[in-house]
Amino acid sequence: MSDSIKHECGIALLRLKKPLQYYKDKYKTDYWGLNKMYLLMEKQHNRGQDGAGLASIKFNTPIGTPYISIEKSNSSRPIQDVLQRAFADQRFMGELFLGHLRYGTFGKNELDNTHPFLRESNWRTRSLVLAGNFNLTNIDELVGKMISLGQHPVKATDTAVILEKIGHFVDKEVEGLFRKYKDMGIPNKDITDKVAQDIDIAQILKNSTKYWDGGYVIGGMLGHGDAFVIRDPSGIRPCFYYENDEVVVVASERPVILTAMNMKKDEVKELGCGEAIIIKKDGSVKIEQIKTPDEIPAKCSFERIYFSRGTDSDIYKERKALGKNLRDSILKAINYDLKNTIISYIPNTASVAFQGLAEALTQYTNEKRIDNILKTQEKGKLSKENLEEIFCESPRREHLVVKDVKMRTFITNDNDRDDMVAHVYDVTYGQVKDYIDNLVVLDDSIVRGVTLKQSIIRILDKLNPKKIVIASSAPQIRYPDCYGIDMSKMSDLVAFCAAIDLLKEKGMEHIIEDVYKKCKAQEALPKEEIINYVREIYMPLSNEEITKKITQRLTPADCNAEVEIVYQSLEGLKMACPNNQGDWYFSGNYPTKGGNKVVNQAFINFYEGNNDRAY
Repeated sequence: MSDSIKHECGIALLRLKKPLQYYKDKYKTDYWGLNKMYLLMEKQHNRGQDGAGLASIKFNTPIGTPYISIEKSNSSRPIQDVLQRAFADQRFMGELFLGHLRYGTFGKNELDNTHPFLRESNWRTRSLVLAGNFNLTNIDELVGKMISLGQHPVKATDTAVILEKIGHFVDKEVEGLFRKYKDMGIPNKDITDKVAQDIDIAQILKNSTKYWDGGYVIGGMLGHGDAFVIRDPSGIRPCFYYENDEVVVVASERPVILTAMNMKKDEVKELGCGEAIIIKKDGSVKIEQIKTPDEIPAKCSFERIYFSRGTDSDIYKERKALGKNLRDSILKAINYDLKNTIISYIPNTASVAFQGLAEALTQYTNEKRIDNILKTQEKGKLSKENLEEIFCESPRREHLVVKDVKMRTFITNDNDRDDMVAHVYDVTYGQVKDYIDNLVVLDDSIVRGVTLKQSIIRILDKLNPKKIVIASSAPQIRYPDCYGIDMSKMSDLVAFCAAIDLLKEKGMEHIIEDVYKKCKAQEALPKEEIINYVREIYMPLSNEEITKKITQRLTPADCNAEVEIVYQSLEGLKMACPNNQGDWYFSGNYPTKGGNKVVNQAFINFYEGNNDRAY
């Protein structure tokens, strides 16, 4: 993705099922658990570079001795910073670990916003550590319910609400068990162990998540040693796990577990929609259905296009398919002139889709060569010269656009970014035939298009191509996200802005006003009654019209080459990623009721000139 869009987070949970001495004897190190946590976090660094945190729980510590240890960092190298301190602290030599990588979609990059979070108590069974990859859409509703319970929320953020909500039901569960055993005449000291043994994590999660609306994978640990990870009922956020007689591992991505634990693909399982993996202190593991799974899962397709690491075998195949799907549109855009075409890609995450595109173009050229050879042979004119001419008709592959990674850490402020973005990329000179060659550059997706206009198209134009074709392996992004991707404002989406331009040009401003009135009329409705009327903005317009207008918006005024943008179709996306059908940012089909509420508010904000986030 050439645009800088923050997204997602990553979690890693590790439970050592054997005594610590077992790992020391078998693996000849005191740090086997920490070594694995380092791998699990480092291999997910793509999921968060704003901060990192690690929590450890040590079992059976003497009274008066700390048993929960937490380290956090928001430095430029947060994972290394956190683990370095953990390795130096003997208190981290525990049996249970929870790690987190943070990309902040909301809020400042401060240490206070970095996971894991601790809700501490003198009772081990009530001490709660949480970390997650989540975004809830109905925080105002949840805060209201907390107030109705008699609580006094200090912060109205989803992190604070989730921590207090789960913590509240942990307290209720512990209090209920305590009263039960107290009435049975069991001494207080012995009750603690009974509570720890019998505490019902599944019921706590069912009570806590009853009114949650959003996408989430949330990991938690109780001070006495129980742990859990829960996934939302739509399966929006990804989660995988592995268990053997030594460990239980949970992470946001499959390849991370495969690499860290040296496993085979089939040994790592995906946590189901609405399920929780619950690990008791005694090492027993259960998969519990906490929330009823959606009839049609809405697993995030952006995970497959861009966010997740491409080393997952399924994701690798899907990204190649996305590239292959663009073949015919690109051939049409270059008028089938493969002899005078160079293909390339930006950024590095688009390399797998590029391989798919290159293979599809190779297949096309091979079919064309065979046909030409047969026709030439029939005419009796087959010669070395003819064969050379036939075989030279294929696109050249060049690495044209190179990101200057050294500049990355300096471009952290949105105000500075617009001024500096033109210098983020360098270009490879001397590969293009002046005013003859077409340049085809594949990108993961186009969100704002700022980098394309201010940097990429400009530097490509300096190479004097005949035509520049920008191909997006994702469809047009038309709607905001509210489940963990930083796309909350309609005005930031170039496809939406292009649609508004077209409606105004066609004298259809009344549609914009009608949509605003419909959205405004729903503003006070509960989320369950809100309809996504923003989809009506696009109904009078074809994909081709919107793409053409996007091209006009993103073509610099001083550009000499002809520019054309080519998008993946929504149908092509579904074919390439059959198991990840969550496409609300493309289609407007939000998997939760809160999504309609967010897009409703986002359009109101746009129409009223309000630059606030919609959630």
